[in-house]
Amino acid sequence: MLDLINRLHMTGVQMDMDLPMIAVIGSQSAGKSSLIESISGITLPRSAGTCTRCPTECKLSHSEAAWKCIVKLHIITDAAGQPCDVKNISFGPPITDKADVEDRIRRAQRAILNPNIKSETFLYDSELDDQSPEEAELSFSQNSVSLEISGKDVADLSFVDLPGLIASVGSTGKDRDIDLVKSLVSSYIKKPSCVILLTVACETDFENQGAHHLAKQYDPEGKRIVGVLTKPDRIPPGEEARWLRFIRNEQEPLVNHWYCVKQPGSQTLQNGISWAEARSQENDFFASTQPWSTVESQYQKFMQTTNLTERLSTILSELISKRLPEIHNELYNILRKTQEEMIQLPKAPSSDAVGEVWHVVGEFMNQISKRLEGTSDAGGLLQKIRPYQDEFKGAIRATAPHFIPWKQDSRRQDMPDAEFLANEEDEQLMPKTNKIYVDDVLNHAKRARTRELPDNYPFIVQKEYIQEFTEKWASPSKLLFDQVHDVLKEDLSALVQAHFAKMGRGGTLHSVLYRAKEKVDWLLELEKAPTTLNVHYYSDYKEKFLAYYKGCRDEGELTKKLQNYRAPHTHQSGATFQQGIFKALAGLNDAGIVALASDLPKLLPVDPMEPALAIMAGVRAYFQVAYKRFSDMVPLTIDHEMVRGLEKGLEYAMRDGLNLTGPDAQSRCQMMVQEPSTVASRRTDLQKKLDRLHAASLELRKLLM
Repeated sequence: MLDLINRLHMTGVQMDMDLPMIAVIGSQSAGKSSLIESISGITLPRSAGTCTRCPTECKLSHSEAAWKCIVKLHIITDAAGQPCDVKNISFGPPITDKADVEDRIRRAQRAILNPNIKSETFLYDSELDDQSPEEAELSFSQNSVSLEISGKDVADLSFVDLPGLIASVGSTGKDRDIDLVKSLVSSYIKKPSCVILLTVACETDFENQGAHHLAKQYDPEGKRIVGVLTKPDRIPPGEEARWLRFIRNEQEPLVNHWYCVKQPGSQTLQNGISWAEARSQENDFFASTQPWSTVESQYQKFMQTTNLTERLSTILSELISKRLPEIHNELYNILRKTQEEMIQLPKAPSSDAVGEVWHVVGEFMNQISKRLEGTSDAGGLLQKIRPYQDEFKGAIRATAPHFIPWKQDSRRQDMPDAEFLANEEDEQLMPKTNKIYVDDVLNHAKRARTRELPDNYPFIVQKEYIQEFTEKWASPSKLLFDQVHDVLKEDLSALVQAHFAKMGRGGTLHSVLYRAKEKVDWLLELEKAPTTLNVHYYSDYKEKFLAYYKGCRDEGELTKKLQNYRAPHTHQSGATFQQGIFKALAGLNDAGIVALASDLPKLLPVDPMEPALAIMAGVRAYFQVAYKRFSDMVPLTIDHEMVRGLEKGLEYAMRDGLNLTGPDAQSRCQMMVQEPSTVASRRTDLQKKLDRLHAASLELRKLLM
């Protein structure tokens, strides 16, 4: 099972899920490297200063074959520190002599810290042998050196040696290295299945060793931490009892306890001591040195490297046994979610760039044609425009001249509704314009006279009143234009985003907007010259308005009675007034004159304000003709020129704007179908993750075969 976990680590899947592992951490000079050497039986490089600048994975396995060590570079990030395709690069042939391991590791670490130089260069190029850590491209790296060590005297154990935590940097160091190392260590020990092998040097105050504080941050209950006290031979005299409290698990208690080891010093190593001799010296130290030699028997098992190694192997095996079924489920769940995320991304660019662009243009044209023609759904383009058209019609209708058929000093109040307008307008709206009194109209007409006969008034009077309301039509027209433009732009933007976001160019919308605005301005210009060929419609309205104004001026009860007149059910029923009106209307009808009660005010005596009333009726009648014509034509024009006009020539505009033809069409199309950098980056990251997950899944399937 340990071999399976090692193979899973080689796939890089630990970046995506929690795999069982042991991470060795400690502050600088905490004896971490010596502990690693003692457990693995190899010598780590020390003089170069690179031994703690990248993780070192040690995969130990017992074998009856001869001892060997295979060195690999485990690459999970590129030169910029970004995730890349996981690579396991063999770094030189297998090593069969332990004396060669130190140099090979030193060269491998240099290769890790100089990612822009081919790794094999560091195997044989002697010019790079003297490179100092400060001369390397990177001060630290997430990529690791992998050591696969097997032999008869090798225990089954795997762990990763992490860079030592830095308290301060020297003159050649970088301040950011402190946080960089802390972040690197945290990325390992924060995972729930990571056993934290915490090294603490007895020669330094416990409280000043930051590794313990960081470990407790991610494991506050001490369930995953295995504490290791190093350098017990350097405890200041008289302070031994304080460190014995750790061995008895009385100080900073841990579920997996504290251990104490004694490793040979650097001078002893230089003299060529074997690891077997080192273990013998360690045993002698704890057997003969106070207070370790007299510690209670139940705590003797927490001293010596051999006991620590056996306990670590047991802890890791138990953790793997517990986690393996969970790893199966987690792996397939992560794989499924990653595949779903990949599916949700936009379709990957096609190798046929020109064909893809034309396909997108075709789909876009088809969809926009349907939208512009009109759909039945509530969110359709025309359904969004219609409320603005209704508002426009109401705004134009509200500009009707507000003629008052009595003088300004009259005490009369509101005018009655014009019943003849009830069937053609949704509601009786009083004009929002200023009131124009009849005496003002008459005075205006008199002032405008030139050489006309006494009973004639110049047309300029009516024209000026007409121009007053037609000039007010420009604002609602432009507002409707802008509102339709906004709806069209929003709808078009949604279509572009859905079908054509990557390559939506060209000035089609701009050109049709210009044409539509030209047409609206042209209609406004036409209305400045009052004219109509609908003479009957105009004359009918003029007569009705004239009768209406005359009736309003009648201060007696006749007009009001006529307005409230209801025909009796029979010619003998009803009041005397109703009978009289009924007979009068019947007599007119018998004479071939079709008339209504509302027409009878026309028979009233001549009013001194008759000329003004005629002008008022003419202007008001023309408004009825013109506003209906205009409130129909402007929306129709905008629809024809702007909405439907968008489709006209759109394909040409798209082809012209996107430059889909010509000798350089292929290169232009390739640029257009190129994914946005964020999407491309996301696709790359997901694909790399899928590759790792598939590789891990393959390793799991091998276990079941």
